[in-house]
Amino acid sequence: MRPARVVEELKDAYRVRGETCEFLAELAGRLRFAAASGEGLPAVGDWVVIAPREREGRATIQSVLPRRSKVSRKAAGRAAAEQVIAANLDTIFVVSSLNRDFNIRRVERYLAMVWESVASPVVLLTKADLCEDAAQRAAEMQSVAMGVPVHVLSAVSGEGLDALAKYLCVGRTVALMGSSGVGKSTLINLLLGREELPTKPVREDDDRGRHATSTRRLVILPSGGMLIDTPGMRELQLWDAQSGLERAFEDIAAIASECRFRDCSHHAEPGCAVRQSIEVGELDAERLENLRKLERELDFLARKQDAGLQSAEEKKWKKVHQEQKRNYRLRAKYGRQ
Repeated sequence: MRPARVVEELKDAYRVRGETCEFLAELAGRLRFAAASGEGLPAVGDWVVIAPREREGRATIQSVLPRRSKVSRKAAGRAAAEQVIAANLDTIFVVSSLNRDFNIRRVERYLAMVWESVASPVVLLTKADLCEDAAQRAAEMQSVAMGVPVHVLSAVSGEGLDALAKYLCVGRTVALMGSSGVGKSTLINLLLGREELPTKPVREDDDRGRHATSTRRLVILPSGGMLIDTPGMRELQLWDAQSGLERAFEDIAAIASECRFRDCSHHAEPGCAVRQSIEVGELDAERLENLRKLERELDFLARKQDAGLQSAEEKKWKKVHQEQKRNYRLRAKYGRQ
């Protein structure tokens, strides 16, 4: 048995890196069946225990070691299931472009997810060469990032790249997250000093990105730091992110503590400090509405999880009762014989 780190998640296998080489690895049968959900399966960045088969260049993953951090979202589809995007991260770069795809509300959602992960968030604003008011947009982003570092970058001119070195020192792991087309793969290629990851231009009609990355992948930089590239996510639903939400919107919580009523909903109650802050221009009404939207999303997810747990419990007891009836029938039959 040896330790290794998951560096790429493929369709039915993983690439893991040991001390001296990489292996194509599959899950041990007991690990696959023991995982009740995607949360129990390996993710890129995980440390795992493998049984290597040197001559074949393959290995079997026997277990996943405890994580010190993870970033998750709700898996696509109707089921209330967790999808772990990456694990054992020190920093997460939330990447947003400064072209027409610039969206503060989307970054607020990402920050809530990142704060929940335990890793430290950093906002990267790319494509500064395509934006005439990059400094103004960076100031707008800083006003909602609540102390999170915000860096303006340009892959064309190299602006801002030197500022990233402090996050990418030896032994540190950083993941890049953001929509398609914001320049994550391009940034990694620049930091690597070679064209290793595929890139695609954005659509000319609306500046929307195209998927260039199809799998999550960890690469090692010349500096000794490690970067995890993730596919662009057009749909990002939060998972168990209540504390992350509180951290991302702590300014609203601070204002709400001055409301006359402790359970103020910030709609029409008298003495509402939040509504007053909006009226005088200290708080953006869209930021409050985005918080409400994310809270509703988490409430709906919690209710769905409760319903799922209730359904699972009912199925368990139904199976128990069926087994009891079966035993009664066998005893009756055995007694007659």
